[in-house]
Amino acid sequence: MRKGIIQTLKFVAFLAVGILLLWFAFRNVDFQRLKADLKEADYSWLMLSVLFGFFAYVSRARRWVLLINPLGFHPSTRNSFYALMTGYLANLALPRIGEITRCVALGKKEKIPVDQLIGTVVIERTIDFLSLLTIMIALIITSSDQIGLFLKESILVPIQQQVLSIFGNTWILWVILFFMGVTMLFLIIRYKKDLRKIRFFSKMFDIARGIINGLKTITNLKRKWEFIFHTIFIWVNYTLMTWVVVFSLESTSHLTLGDSIFLLVIGGLAMSAPVQSGLGAFHYIIRQGLLIVKGIPVEDGLAYALLTHESQLIFVAIVGTISFFLIFKRHPKDEIT
Repeated sequence: MRKGIIQTLKFVAFLAVGILLLWFAFRNVDFQRLKADLKEADYSWLMLSVLFGFFAYVSRARRWVLLINPLGFHPSTRNSFYALMTGYLANLALPRIGEITRCVALGKKEKIPVDQLIGTVVIERTIDFLSLLTIMIALIITSSDQIGLFLKESILVPIQQQVLSIFGNTWILWVILFFMGVTMLFLIIRYKKDLRKIRFFSKMFDIARGIINGLKTITNLKRKWEFIFHTIFIWVNYTLMTWVVVFSLESTSHLTLGDSIFLLVIGGLAMSAPVQSGLGAFHYIIRQGLLIVKGIPVEDGLAYALLTHESQLIFVAIVGTISFFLIFKRHPKDEIT
């Protein structure tokens, strides 16, 4: 009873944050123009975007199998795909609950201990984080003007204005942050064992250890080149999935493949926000990115964000629901055993 109440409160809280972010994204917007953009959009490009998304999900399922095999289990790629999509469906209710859900789904179907599957998901997420970080660094090096302008206008300038209003000079803040950083690093090293007793720090240490162990696991994979191939293939499809949608709107049809990588990076950061499927956060950050870097009006930017986000959301809702019934469907042989 208590657990159900807590889950309900979490759902309402995350949804409230998402609605607030949506309000930020859509405030002061000309809805007539936005409506006209969506009405005139070429929706055939969305089908291609969804197809690239499907390729990425299948590849992700196969990559998950490669991580599970060293544990001594050999689940089918089909069941792994069903479990993966069931997890994405669960994320529509609560952020990150899908990671546990897909492990439970596949564990029950393939008779694999859930705790071992969770370990593979930690490794997978570590690789995703490092992949996005690598793409971000490459983007900063090759297109520093784009990402630099976005960071400056969206983050640095607003922070600088707040700092000046409080301290009068930015150098004072840097001195304070420097000493705080040194002090915090010293305390973490000195009292590491004691800090482990605190849940937050224990989780941070576990994440750091998970990243290190994840990298070690990949180097020991028997089919490491297939794993690397699928990792690259997944992000290539994510990029294409993001890019083809620009051709749906006349106002964004001039954007290049390089521009889509920029959108992929900032969109990926937004999807990590603690709200259901990046609700609101994705729309706001994409709108701001297109406005600041490309000078595209907010209505056109929001139209692009809606087409990209909602097409994938609908796909996940449909395929995730089908996958849920398929993976939890009981077969006669399961009942016998």
